[in-house]
Amino acid sequence: MTIATTYGPTLPTYNGRPDFALAEALSKVPAQVQEKAQKTAKDFEAMFLNTMFSQMTSGLKGEGPFGDTVGTGVWRSMLTEQHSQMVAKAGGVGIATDVYRSLILQQAARS
Repeated sequence: MTIATTYGPTLPTYNGRPDFALAEALSKVPAQVQEKAQKTAKDFEAMFLNTMFSQMTSGLKGEGPFGDTVGTGVWRSMLTEQHSQMVAKAGGVGIATDVYRSLILQQAARS
C-alpha cells in the first residue's frame, strides 16, 4: 500500500504506516539495486521456507511414493523445495518485505 505525498506520487508503507525512512532511502538507491535487493529478499525467504519445511518433515519415515527407501529423502527434498518456492512466489510469510527494507536502508547508508 502506498500514500500520495511530497515524496512523490506514492509513499511506501510499513505495517500500515507511512515509511518515511524507506522513501528517503529509495530516492538514494538506483532502480537496478532496488530490483536486485527485491530478488535477493525473495530468494532469502524461499531458502528460509525450505529450511523450515525440511525441519517440519525431518522426522517422517516411510511416507510418499517411494515408501521407506533412499529415494524417499530425495523425493521429499525436491517436494519441499517446490513447496517453499510456491509459497514464496505467492507472497510468502512476510520475511521478504523486512529483508528488502533492511537491504535498501543499508544501501542508502553506504551512498
